[in-house]
Amino acid sequence: MKIEVDFDKCQSNAVCMQIAPSIFEVREDGFLYILNESPDNSMRSIVEKAVASCPTQAIKIV
Repeated sequence: MKIEVDFDKCQSNAVCMQIAPSIFEVREDGFLYILNESPDNSMRSIVEKAVASCPTQAIKIV
C-alpha cells in the first residue's frame, strides 16, 4: 500500500491527522506531511477511513 496526496487539492484541515496521526501530520507551517508513505497493511482500515474522510478527496491509496 502506498499513500499519495494531491497537494493542489489539500487544504491541510487535519481530518486525516485526527484519524491516523502516525501517518499524517499538519505542522505549524500549515502544510500536511505524510509521515509514512507505505504503511503496513495492518494500517489499511485506518488509512481507508482517512481517505474517505478527506473533505477535498486529496488522499488516495495506490
